[in-house]
Amino acid sequence: MNYILFDGPARDALLPFTFTRPVADILIGIMTIRQKWEMHLGSTTTTLTEEYLSEKYPMVELEENVMINASFLPNAVLVEMVSNLEPNQAIFKGEEVVAFYTDENQEEVDFDSYEIIEYDEDCLTVMNTWDIFSKNDAAIREDFDFLTADRKSKPIPKSVNVIAHENIFIEEGAKLEFVTLNASSGPIYIGKDAEIMEGSVIRGPFALCEGAVVKMGAKVYGATTVGPHSRIGGEVNNSVISAYSNKGHDGFLGNSVLGEWCNIGADSNNSNLKNNYEEVKLWSYETESFAKTGLQFCGLMMGDHSKCGINTMFNTGTVIGVSANIFGSGFPRNFVPSFSWGGASGFTTYITKKAFETARLVMGRRNVDFDEKEAAILEHVFAESKKWRKE
Repeated sequence: MNYILFDGPARDALLPFTFTRPVADILIGIMTIRQKWEMHLGSTTTTLTEEYLSEKYPMVELEENVMINASFLPNAVLVEMVSNLEPNQAIFKGEEVVAFYTDENQEEVDFDSYEIIEYDEDCLTVMNTWDIFSKNDAAIREDFDFLTADRKSKPIPKSVNVIAHENIFIEEGAKLEFVTLNASSGPIYIGKDAEIMEGSVIRGPFALCEGAVVKMGAKVYGATTVGPHSRIGGEVNNSVISAYSNKGHDGFLGNSVLGEWCNIGADSNNSNLKNNYEEVKLWSYETESFAKTGLQFCGLMMGDHSKCGINTMFNTGTVIGVSANIFGSGFPRNFVPSFSWGGASGFTTYITKKAFETARLVMGRRNVDFDEKEAAILEHVFAESKKWRKE
């Protein structure tokens, strides 16, 4: 069967992260949503997403296809239901379509003509940006159980101070000495060729993905994920750092999500709790206003390629777009549009020529090309986000 992951109605609620990727390529737990589905199904997937993303993330449509809403994370029951879908069948959870069978000749899908199969069990969903960190605890646990089933961990080095060793899994090539791992409150997964430097103290649930690094003396609370080839230091709590991003120095990051190719300057901090302890509101790209999250703890949402200088301070519930560059004293406002340059004293437009020069340098250091596809995506984001910038 040919499986296609589609963005679904939550796409706009997941901006700024879905400016530069389909919903399926959001990292939560130990893997991206796409990686979860592909491993559970034992099959590759392609993507139905925004047109400007489709060159980098193409869709392959065959005579028979199963479309899967990428906001839904797989589990054993749901995967079996999806695998057994037949023509003119669709799986719904409440009002939300989870998956449906289609063929290449269908121009429109009329679910009134479908046999509706109700999925009434619990499952993890990513419908809002804050779901990425608030549901990361459950996502790490599910991924850990799936990835480590019937497998044996590499041995824990003798110099490591361990609590609940049975909840720790170490992949081949990982390096760690003279660190403390407390997995009594949740599992700890250390990916292939990852490194935890000496003096670090980590409490699960925690996922350190392939090639990622925890720098010396870091203090990490669950539920935190450090994406492939990313680096963290200082104090991190309940945050998801996507691939190739750096929060490598002292300073606090809590209840936050960083996209790819982000950099947090030394001694930068974010607030994750309002002084009056009220519910946190976040900028909504859907309504172009601030929306209630239902959360008391909510920190920083930072899109791909964005960066901040040393000693930057972020207010509770700050949303930063794509390719923004923030610096200077004081608190910048809690919504910074994409391609903004500046800080609390004001912003100017970060023109694409300069932004792309930086992106080439940053990605080149990790032996990744900043190619025409990436440039075209960012050009589109620059144009789309113009209305929010004061130019």
